[in-house]
Amino acid sequence: MYLTSTDPSTGLPLSADAIQRVLFIASSIHVYSIPPLTSTKGYTASQWTADNNKRQIFTARLRILETAIPSEDGQGETVNTAVLLEDPSNGQLFAAAPYTDASAVEQVLDSSRFFAIRVVGEGGRKAILGIGFEERSEAFDFGIALQEVRKVQGIDKNAVPLGSRKPTGKAPLAEKMPEKKDFSLKEGQTIHIDLPRAASRIKDAEFGTSAKSKGFNFIAPPSGGLHTDGTLALLPPPASAQDVKAENRRSIRRKPPELQLAADLGFDDGEFGEFQ
Repeated sequence: MYLTSTDPSTGLPLSADAIQRVLFIASSIHVYSIPPLTSTKGYTASQWTADNNKRQIFTARLRILETAIPSEDGQGETVNTAVLLEDPSNGQLFAAAPYTDASAVEQVLDSSRFFAIRVVGEGGRKAILGIGFEERSEAFDFGIALQEVRKVQGIDKNAVPLGSRKPTGKAPLAEKMPEKKDFSLKEGQTIHIDLPRAASRIKDAEFGTSAKSKGFNFIAPPSGGLHTDGTLALLPPPASAQDVKAENRRSIRRKPPELQLAADLGFDDGEFGEFQ
C-alpha cells in the first residue's frame, strides 16, 4: 500500500490510529537539480533539459500522500499532505515536499509536463528541485490532485510563488471596497417635491416688464370692442350662402317696377304721333 511509518511532513513517527491515503501516484518521473531563479516570472524547463539532460539527478516514483492524525482529545484530526519522491525499486524516501500552500509546487512557464517543487530535508532545510513527467496526461492528473487538496484543506491559492522575494512578515492590507449605500425608502418615509410655481410667475412678470421696456409692440385686440365688464366682445359670425340668397330674393320682391318711356324702349313718336 506504500504507507509510511513516519509523517512525511514532520519526519515524526505516526501513531497507530493515523490514517494515510494515496491521492496520486506516478511510477516514473525525472528529477532535476535546477539553477537558482533569475526572474520573478518563474522557472523554465528548457534550462533543466539543456546539454542532453545534464541536470537530471535520477528517475523516481512520485506519490501524493494524505495523512490524518487524530487529536489527543479525540474531537478532531490534523490532515497533512505531502508530495513524496521515492526510489522506484524499494520505496525508500528520497525527498518530501509538504504541501502546506500553493507555492510548494509551481508549474514552469514553457511546458505543461514540468514543475518546480520545494522539498524539506532533515533539520528543516529547504531546496528547490525540478520534476518532469513523461506523459502530459500524468502531469494533468497531478495538477488536478493538487487542486483537490487545495479545495478540501482550504489552502491559499494566492501564495507567494517559489523563488520570489521573501515575505516581509507584515500581513497584506485588505483591499478597501467601496461601502454600499441604501437609498431605498424605509417604512413610513415619504418624499416631498417643491415645484417652482412662484418662481415661474415671477419670471413671467419679469419677461412682461422687460418686453415693455425694450419697446415691443403687442397686437391690438379685435375691433369688436369690450363689454362693460371689461371682457372682450366677439364679432358675429359671417352669413351663410343660403342666408345671402334669401335676402336677395326678398329685396327683389319688395322693389316696385320702374316706368320706362317709349324713347327708352327705342320708339320715336316725333311729330307724327302714332303710325299712319
